[in-house]
Amino acid sequence: MHIVCLDLEGVLVPEIWIAFSEVTGIPELRRTTRDEPDYEKLMAFRRGILHEHGLGLPQIQETIAKIDPLPGALEFLNELREMTQAVIISDTFTEFAKPLMKKLGWPTLFCNSLIVAPDGEIIGHKMRVANSKLSTVRAFQSIGFETIGIGDSYNDPAMIRAGKDGFLFRSTEQIRKDNPDLPSFEEFDDLLAAIKKAIGES
Repeated sequence: MHIVCLDLEGVLVPEIWIAFSEVTGIPELRRTTRDEPDYEKLMAFRRGILHEHGLGLPQIQETIAKIDPLPGALEFLNELREMTQAVIISDTFTEFAKPLMKKLGWPTLFCNSLIVAPDGEIIGHKMRVANSKLSTVRAFQSIGFETIGIGDSYNDPAMIRAGKDGFLFRSTEQIRKDNPDLPSFEEFDDLLAAIKKAIGES
């Protein structure tokens, strides 16, 4: 039995931090896991920028409420879920994700959580488990699933390589160059066709 494990930001929805950067006019917040492989370092950097500008969770949630899925993402996800099991494994946070999950038809999501002060300042985060994407696909495999991983960032190739098959989707030139063994796609139709082939659908 197969289960497709998808990254969220950059694959199904726009990057939240880039959208927030555009709203606030703070270019430093455009930095994502496409740019920085060390997630703890990235989050510490983000918290520092937010603190410097007096911004917190409420302002980020206002931006997220206006974000729509990438064009074609909902249709892709609906067709995928008709064909096989699918789950989103993301390094985003429950405090960010709810409005996005509603717009995607409430798919299953495994992610992390924020530590927020009473005034809304983000003061930390709690990872669901270490190496969450790889740990999750290993857990699925331990209960009989064959996993197919899909992602776009530096924190995705381990999840992709651990499975039966997997693909980069709308990744950066550098990440594609660093992972030449991983097939890469730009369009949902092509990605869906590759998944169908991987699970043996005609």
